[in-house]
Amino acid sequence: MKALKRIAIGLAFLFAAGVTVIAVDGLDDDATKSDVAVVLGSKVMPDGTPSARLRARLDRTADLYQQGLVLHVIVSGGTGKEGFSEARVMADYLIDQRKLPRTAIILDEMGNTTQATAQNSAAIMRQRGFTRAIVVTQYFHVTRSRYALHQAGVVTVHSAHARYLEWRDLYSVAREVIALPTYWIASGSQ
Repeated sequence: MKALKRIAIGLAFLFAAGVTVIAVDGLDDDATKSDVAVVLGSKVMPDGTPSARLRARLDRTADLYQQGLVLHVIVSGGTGKEGFSEARVMADYLIDQRKLPRTAIILDEMGNTTQATAQNSAAIMRQRGFTRAIVVTQYFHVTRSRYALHQAGVVTVHSAHARYLEWRDLYSVAREVIALPTYWIASGSQ
């Protein structure tokens, strides 16, 4: 019984440490002048508008663009169950609501996963001669997104988290504590 209690305490400690590391890393923005912002997609509402979470990512990206930290934006996302291309919805929002020029926005409509976004963005960056990126997503997703971009060949990846919190983040952070090591193992064996 004592051994089980020690194991449970050890696992709880590891879990708490993982949550702390992911949260601190994700909230510690290091956005600096880069070639491109890579914005990961998220839910589109049934009426075709970005969810509050996705709007927060896009607003953060627009701020980076308007501050002159990036000259280009890759919007990455697939078509969700609502039937809308996340990438197109994201581009339309940045153009119509935040007044970014269409020429600054690059669509990746095949970014259905973090890994797909990273691979597609890395390929786009190579084609255009870009070497530095700022990943924009929720704070709990920054660590894995940055790692995925590095794995795809992007050497310099900075981050800026969306300024949006919701109760669902508790679940999302917990999921990342499990997903991140799984992701490291899976990507390391390829």
